[in-house]
Amino acid sequence: MLSQAASRLGFNVVILDPEENSPAGRVSQGQIVAAYDDPTALRVLGQTSQAVTFEFENVPAASVEKLAESGAVVAPGPRALAVAQDRVEEKTFLNSVGATTVDFAPVDSLDDLLAGLDRLGAPALLKTRRDGYDGKGQVWVRSAGEAADAWSAIGERPAILEAKAAFTRELSVIAARGRDGAVAVYPLGENIHKGGV
Repeated sequence: MLSQAASRLGFNVVILDPEENSPAGRVSQGQIVAAYDDPTALRVLGQTSQAVTFEFENVPAASVEKLAESGAVVAPGPRALAVAQDRVEEKTFLNSVGATTVDFAPVDSLDDLLAGLDRLGAPALLKTRRDGYDGKGQVWVRSAGEAADAWSAIGERPAILEAKAAFTRELSVIAARGRDGAVAVYPLGENIHKGGV
């Protein structure tokens, strides 16, 4: 979608994607077929682009950092990406700027999970810190007796335990800031989830 929108605005879009003939590649003016962390591909992308961005947050932050260090104009920057990739860092950042989130606890072990349940109460939602989305990489923990199974279910990976939210609905807002500091905010959209997805 990003490539199509940029093309309509007159930009020539070249994407980096490991999948040959990827969906974005089919609607772009060019594609570099390589891994997101391929040094040669990153160099070519940085040297041939007026600006570099990404459409989803699972691009390695180290790759975005390399592009920025090479002098490429990268937005959002690597720090914003790194924060968005880690649920604990994301909530910590949001709290630091005055945004309210559910209470949470970092979880790096079964003992951390049990301590988090003791502090937050049950039920609570255990999520992988990275890579989970649309109900993947998460499990409800309804009691301390379920902790070991929940920890195993997420692969004993670094996680976050979130207190249960008084959830009515989920809204999303998209905002963009230009290099000149101008901000555009788009209308709220409501996300409809069925079965956690």
